[in-house]
Parts: sequence; C-alpha cells; structure tokens
Amino acid sequence: MGTSSRDRDAAVLRGLGPKSRMLLASIGIASADALRSRDPFAVYAALRAADPSVSLNMLYALIGATEDRDWREVARNDRTRILLALDALGIAPD
Repeated sequence: MGTSSRDRDAAVLRGLGPKSRMLLASIGIASADALRSRDPFAVYAALRAADPSVSLNMLYALIGATEDRDWREVARNDRTRILLALDALGIAPD
C-alpha cells in the first residue's frame, strides 16, 4: 500500500504550523510538492515581501521541511551557512 499525497504533505510540512501554512498558501504554495519544487531561500524572500514580520525561524522551518529535519537542528547546525547565503542573495534576515 502506497503513501498518500496527504501523508507526504503532512510529513514534509510537519515543522510548519497553521500560520506558516497559511502564509505559504498566500504565495501559492499549498502542498508539499509545491514547497519541494521551490528554493527555500526564494520562498523565504517571497514570504518576507508579503509579510515583513516573517522571521528567520521560518527559513529554518522551510529548509527543515524540505530536508526532513527539525528546524531547531537547521538553526543550530546551519545558521552561519544560511546567513552567508542570505547575504550573498542580498536578503536581510529579520
């Protein structure tokens, strides 16, 4: 028996709460496949453009969701790499 689309979405989006999912939907991302098909940094930039109060934690959660990692692990282990990538892209973190 295969995994349903709903189960896959739940697994990928597990680190994203209702508010985060609502924000994603506001920029046209309503499924795990839609999220996986986009670069997390581009998604973060779009979210920040739509709502400047979106924090760096959202980027950690986006990366965690697409890599099946807890956002806190991403923040702890990848913070410097992420901040450097944001700087290179000209995106100011919160």
